[in-house]
Amino acid sequence: MNVKKFSGELVDFNPRALKRSLTKSGANKQEVEVVFDAIETEMYDGIPTSDLYTLAFKNLKKYRNSYAARYSLKKALRELGPEGYFFEKWMVKLFESLGFQAAHSETVQGRAVTHEIDVVAYKDDHLLFCECKFRNDVDAKISVTTPMYFLSRMRDVEECTYSFFGKEMKPTKGFLVTNAYLTTDSIDFANYYGIGLISWDYPVESSIKERVDSGALYPVTCLTTLTDEQEKILLSKNCILVKELVNQPNYLDHLNLSKEQKRDVLEEAKELIDIDCLHCETEDE
Repeated sequence: MNVKKFSGELVDFNPRALKRSLTKSGANKQEVEVVFDAIETEMYDGIPTSDLYTLAFKNLKKYRNSYAARYSLKKALRELGPEGYFFEKWMVKLFESLGFQAAHSETVQGRAVTHEIDVVAYKDDHLLFCECKFRNDVDAKISVTTPMYFLSRMRDVEECTYSFFGKEMKPTKGFLVTNAYLTTDSIDFANYYGIGLISWDYPVESSIKERVDSGALYPVTCLTTLTDEQEKILLSKNCILVKELVNQPNYLDHLNLSKEQKRDVLEEAKELIDIDCLHCETEDE
């Protein structure tokens, strides 16, 4: 049986890959098998991957909202748009989870021109300047022209001294970060010229999808018990992460929810960041 990718390309259906992705939701083996069987009954040759995702999301939600929420991570990151401002804020949270001090949207003077640096991060005498490339498209890829452009910007600022976080120092490394994919050429170019990379699936052990699970860095846009508009309100109040909502439930006061609705949202949020769920058993490769 074939499935149709977003690009229109037909590829062989991989049942093991689907089961692995379902397991990542936190569902146990028995639940995964039931969900998988339910999906199979509605599949047909050439089914779009978007419809496959919808079937998986719907059936996971029957067990727990948090399963569906965790499964929808990639979509939730795209909903930090449309311009990527909140993705930059989310990246600040990621760097902070790694022990960095971080800030976003900083303007600096290079040797030739001024530059807006999307995220600045500092730790152990390392000052990182980060270029964030946010994409709304499902299968968007960052081409080699992006790290080429970023390299020219870094060369304009690398010999300049800046004051950040109470320190005077030069940037030590540039990072290109994106919620999308990277082309092979963009990876090769960046690695050759010493540009750091963080994307949806690269580097494999420290990609965005791996760091989210390991650090419970789920954006509030994951939550299935909130509407899109309610999620936007939380983001506007600087509530970026689900764990922030759990730690400060009073954020929900901005949403005019009933007690029952608040209870449901917090229940899903707590389940989503539960470490026991994150470390569930996985299928053998």
